[in-house]
Amino acid sequence: MSAIPFDSHEFYSELVQSGLAEKTADALTKAVVKIEKAKLDELTTKRDLAETKAELSRLILSVGVGVGLAQLLAIFLLFMRMAGKA
Repeated sequence: MSAIPFDSHEFYSELVQSGLAEKTADALTKAVVKIEKAKLDELTTKRDLAETKAELSRLILSVGVGVGLAQLLAIFLLFMRMAGKA
C-alpha cells in the first residue's frame, strides 16, 4: 500500500484562493499536516512485518519443542508404569 502524498503548500494556497484568511488557512494546514503525520506513523512497514514473522516463528518453535518434550515425558512415564506392572 502506498501513501498518497499530501501537498501542504497546495492545500494552503487553495484555502487562501477560496477566500479564507491567511491565518485561518495556516492553522488549518498545520492541523491537517499533523493528522497526516499521525496516520503515517500508524502504517505497518515491511520491517514491522518481518519482525512479527520472526517472533511468531520463535514462538511456534518454542511451543513445538515444549509439546515434543511433553510427549517424550508421557511416553517415558507410560513405559515406567508398564515396567512396574510387568
